[in-house]
Amino acid sequence: MKISINGAEHELSDLDPSTPLLWVIRDSLKLKGTKFGCGMGLCGACTVHIDGRPIRSCLMPVSATAGLKITTIEGVSGAAAEAVRAAWIKHNVPQCGYCQSGQIMSAVGLLSGNGTPTRADVIAAMSGNLCRCGTYLRIRAAIEEAAATLKADAHRGQ
Repeated sequence: MKISINGAEHELSDLDPSTPLLWVIRDSLKLKGTKFGCGMGLCGACTVHIDGRPIRSCLMPVSATAGLKITTIEGVSGAAAEAVRAAWIKHNVPQCGYCQSGQIMSAVGLLSGNGTPTRADVIAAMSGNLCRCGTYLRIRAAIEEAAATLKADAHRGQ
């Protein structure tokens, strides 16, 4: 079976097709940025993008990914990703950091599809991502700042 992750094609052999994508990413491909949290799609730690949309990789069987473009935290790029990363640093978002790759992937997914989200949009988009340390206010502030940066860049024609 072939899958595309972060722009590279990977041939996977001797793999049970029902294996969750999360374990293929972490164990077979050794990309450790995507985390295991709950295994039930409830915490968001395992969030990756499939064809640009945030999904929970712990629930997606690898067999369902044929022909799809998968992006992990290691490969996410573009204006929204850069704006989110800069705002994450500025607002000192991470505390323990465990949930951050999933939080960032959800935030980038939101801002890639909606450059001017309302607070309600941000809350809705991030509602499936849990943070045991409770940095939700910093996460929201960082996303709002990243959105403002994207809007300012668009007005400058960048």
